[in-house]
Amino acid sequence: MATERVTERADGPIRERVVEREGGDTTYVDRGGSGIGGVIVGIAILALVAIIAFFLLNQSRNDNLRTRAVTSAASAVADSATGAARTAGDAAQGAADNTTR
Repeated sequence: MATERVTERADGPIRERVVEREGGDTTYVDRGGSGIGGVIVGIAILALVAIIAFFLLNQSRNDNLRTRAVTSAASAVADSATGAARTAGDAAQGAADNTTR
Protein backbone atom coordinates (compact mmCIF):
# COMPACT_ATOMS: atom_id res chain seq x y z
CA MET A 1 0.00 0.00 0.00
CA ALA A 2 1.33 3.44 -0.96
CA THR A 3 1.72 6.14 1.65
CA GLU A 4 0.90 9.70 0.93
CA ARG A 5 2.50 12.86 2.31
CA VAL A 6 0.59 16.18 2.15
CA THR A 7 2.33 19.49 2.73
CA GLU A 8 0.31 22.70 2.89
CA ARG A 9 1.75 26.20 3.03
CA ALA A 10 0.11 29.62 3.00
CA ASP A 11 2.09 32.74 2.08
CA GLY A 12 -0.34 35.63 2.31
CA PRO A 13 -3.00 35.26 -0.36
CA ILE A 14 -1.18 32.35 -2.08
CA ARG A 15 -1.88 28.81 -0.91
CA GLU A 16 0.15 25.81 -1.97
CA ARG A 17 -0.65 22.17 -1.39
CA VAL A 18 1.81 19.43 -2.37
CA VAL A 19 0.77 15.77 -2.37
CA GLU A 20 3.54 13.20 -2.78
CA ARG A 21 2.98 9.48 -3.07
CA GLU A 22 5.59 6.93 -2.07
CA GLY A 23 7.58 5.38 -4.85
CA GLY A 24 7.77 8.60 -6.86
CA ASP A 25 4.68 7.69 -8.85
CA THR A 26 2.71 10.91 -8.67
CA THR A 27 3.22 14.40 -7.25
CA TYR A 28 0.39 16.92 -7.29
CA VAL A 29 1.02 20.61 -6.72
CA ASP A 30 -2.09 22.72 -6.23
CA ARG A 31 -1.56 26.47 -6.08
CA GLY A 32 -4.47 28.80 -5.56
CA GLY A 33 -5.32 32.34 -4.64
CA SER A 34 -3.30 34.43 -7.06
CA GLY A 35 -4.86 37.65 -5.69
CA ILE A 36 -6.72 38.57 -8.89
CA GLY A 37 -9.98 38.38 -6.95
CA GLY A 38 -8.98 41.40 -4.90
CA VAL A 39 -8.21 43.38 -8.04
CA ILE A 40 -11.61 42.51 -9.53
CA VAL A 41 -13.38 43.54 -6.32
CA GLY A 42 -11.42 46.82 -6.32
CA ILE A 43 -12.44 47.57 -9.91
CA ALA A 44 -16.08 46.74 -9.12
CA ILE A 45 -16.07 49.11 -6.13
CA LEU A 46 -14.49 51.87 -8.22
CA ALA A 47 -17.14 51.42 -10.93
CA LEU A 48 -19.90 51.54 -8.30
CA VAL A 49 -18.52 54.79 -6.85
CA ALA A 50 -18.36 56.31 -10.37
CA ILE A 51 -21.97 55.33 -11.09
CA ILE A 52 -23.21 56.78 -7.79
CA ALA A 53 -21.29 60.01 -8.41
CA PHE A 54 -22.83 60.29 -11.89
CA PHE A 55 -26.37 59.94 -10.54
CA LEU A 56 -25.77 62.42 -7.72
CA LEU A 57 -24.34 65.02 -10.11
CA ASN A 58 -27.21 64.45 -12.54
CA GLN A 59 -29.75 64.86 -9.73
CA SER A 60 -28.16 68.16 -8.74
CA ARG A 61 -28.32 69.36 -12.35
CA ASN A 62 -32.00 68.37 -12.58
CA ASP A 63 -32.76 70.26 -9.36
CA ASN A 64 -31.11 73.37 -10.78
CA LEU A 65 -33.11 73.08 -14.02
CA ARG A 66 -36.34 72.62 -12.06
CA THR A 67 -35.57 75.67 -9.92
CA ARG A 68 -34.91 77.77 -13.02
CA ALA A 69 -38.18 76.61 -14.60
CA VAL A 70 -40.21 77.49 -11.51
CA THR A 71 -38.49 80.87 -11.23
CA SER A 72 -39.18 81.60 -14.89
CA ALA A 73 -42.83 80.59 -14.54
CA ALA A 74 -43.25 82.74 -11.43
CA SER A 75 -41.68 85.68 -13.25
CA ALA A 76 -44.04 85.21 -16.18
CA VAL A 77 -47.04 85.12 -13.84
CA ALA A 78 -45.81 88.28 -12.10
CA ASP A 79 -45.37 90.02 -15.45
CA SER A 80 -48.90 88.98 -16.48
CA ALA A 81 -50.33 90.23 -13.20
CA THR A 82 -48.49 93.53 -13.61
CA GLY A 83 -49.80 93.85 -17.17
CA ALA A 84 -53.34 93.04 -16.06
CA ALA A 85 -53.13 95.55 -13.21
CA ARG A 86 -51.82 98.18 -15.59
CA THR A 87 -54.63 97.49 -18.06
CA ALA A 88 -57.25 97.60 -15.29
CA GLY A 89 -55.73 100.84 -14.02
CA ASP A 90 -55.81 102.38 -17.48
CA ALA A 91 -59.41 101.28 -17.94
CA ALA A 92 -60.38 102.78 -14.59
CA GLN A 93 -58.59 106.00 -15.48
CA GLY A 94 -60.37 106.09 -18.82
CA ALA A 95 -63.73 105.53 -17.15
CA ALA A 96 -62.98 108.25 -14.65
CA ASP A 97 -62.03 110.62 -17.43
CA ASN A 98 -65.26 109.84 -19.29
CA THR A 99 -67.41 110.50 -16.25
CA THR A 100 -65.81 113.85 -15.44
CA ARG A 101 -66.51 115.27 -18.86
